[in-house]
Amino acid sequence: MTSYLIEADGGSRGNPGPAGYGAVVKDAADGQVLAEAAEAIGVTTNNVAEYRGLIAGLRTVLSLAGDGARVAVRMDSKLVIEQMAGRWKIKNEGLRPLALEAGKLARRLRITEWTWIPRAHNAHADRLANEAMDAAAKGLAWSAGGSTAGATAPPATGDRPPRVDGGDRPPPAGSDHRPPLVEQTDLLDLSAPAASVAASVAAQESTPGTGWAPPTRVATSLLLLRHGETPLSVERRFSGLGDAELTPNGHAQAEAAAARLSRDPYRLDAVVSSPLTRARQTAEAVAGRTGLSVEVDDDLREVDFGAWEGLTFTEVGRRWPDELTAWLADPATPPPGGESFTAVADRVERAQRRLMETYEGRTVLVVSHVTPIKTLLRLALTAPPAALYRMHLDVACLSLIEHYLDGQAVVKSFNDTSHLR
Repeated sequence: MTSYLIEADGGSRGNPGPAGYGAVVKDAADGQVLAEAAEAIGVTTNNVAEYRGLIAGLRTVLSLAGDGARVAVRMDSKLVIEQMAGRWKIKNEGLRPLALEAGKLARRLRITEWTWIPRAHNAHADRLANEAMDAAAKGLAWSAGGSTAGATAPPATGDRPPRVDGGDRPPPAGSDHRPPLVEQTDLLDLSAPAASVAASVAAQESTPGTGWAPPTRVATSLLLLRHGETPLSVERRFSGLGDAELTPNGHAQAEAAAARLSRDPYRLDAVVSSPLTRARQTAEAVAGRTGLSVEVDDDLREVDFGAWEGLTFTEVGRRWPDELTAWLADPATPPPGGESFTAVADRVERAQRRLMETYEGRTVLVVSHVTPIKTLLRLALTAPPAALYRMHLDVACLSLIEHYLDGQAVVKSFNDTSHLR
């Protein structure tokens, strides 16, 4: 359920001209205004001001509610909404760093919608933007509640003209409010191929930005590999924190996955594994082929099955019939002495955030287990916890999720075992 609503706007009296933005955060349930933000930002374009309004709104929600809040974003800028939703490419290099910044903030939240609304429905944010520009014209700074305080501010005169979203031009040379071009990639090209952009990012970091670069994606690709076969998986036994090793067939499966992942089109930038032996052995097979080292994240471990560890489903059903029924009915119910799927989801989501922050724009192989991998897939699909019971993952299977800067995710493959045939 959406908890917060951001309405944001920005305008320029001249395009480019004296500009400002406004953003309002409301309670999604009753429409109560929780916070306002507005600022005059010097001479720039409508589109830059609109992005600045969006960024202010996202920051305001984070300050109010923290990471993970569920937020709907509504603006009367078709361009900003469509670019952030991933439906339009970003062609103007002057907007690219703003979209990157907005995307990083959005990824810390749970964006439930990117919605265009008519300008008449965005009157509150529009008013705030005009208040900021009016205050600046008087040498004052805008403050919440419509009051102003003395400040040195960029001059602004005249009424705000109707905005044309097609005015996607960078601010003029000499503007003090353009961020540096720190990223030269097409942020939201959902149709781009799944290939690492680490090389282009590294090249950019060592070369001054020119505003020109070949189109690439900036999705963070998570390749999810379940470990190979173990004695417990052969016998279909509950296998959680018990540290089973791979069987000879499991080692062969790991090598088959490694051979696949060491070839094009896969270009791995990192290998991150569960700490459990069966996952580590699988990850090390891939690392050996790709020349990468294995990093370990404890939050990627399998669920703790407690008293059920090492038992078959039938054995558990005979000894704990009521507990098994409850466990199958409710992801928040743990096995006796074990861990619930809800608790697993909390730590897996932490691991996902770390991966996204550490390896932004790169391709990461995550070697883990049934429950963490299903959880990552479920989160990407925004599916309910009960969806865990509707997925099947084979040993040594591959799945792929691509996470984009606006917080959107796309599951591109699921339970792929073609390398084992």
